[in-house]
Amino acid sequence: MIRVNIRRSRESGTIEAFTVSGHAFYGKPGHDIVCAGVSAVTVGTVNAVEKLTGVALPNDMREGYLNVRIPQGTDVETTKQIQLLLESMLAMLETIEDAYGKYIALQQS
Repeated sequence: MIRVNIRRSRESGTIEAFTVSGHAFYGKPGHDIVCAGVSAVTVGTVNAVEKLTGVALPNDMREGYLNVRIPQGTDVETTKQIQLLLESMLAMLETIEDAYGKYIALQQS
């Protein structure tokens, strides 16, 4: 199962970090649409944040694992843009979870 943990700030409710770990085992390796979808959404979001805002997101990425931290200290407008992209990622992951809930679990803390 793929586990996605979204960590939010207790003060502001903004996303501070997220971690994706595990494998869906929905299909054979290389043909697993759940893993491919989750990877496309999460890695695509990291790339979009970096390309559209110019902010590099510190991350640790390896087979079956992605951990991303959102840097502090960006200006208010850039922070809003980053958060919009992250909330969009969350909406897409929730859609995948709705369709393939046996293979992906989202948690927010």
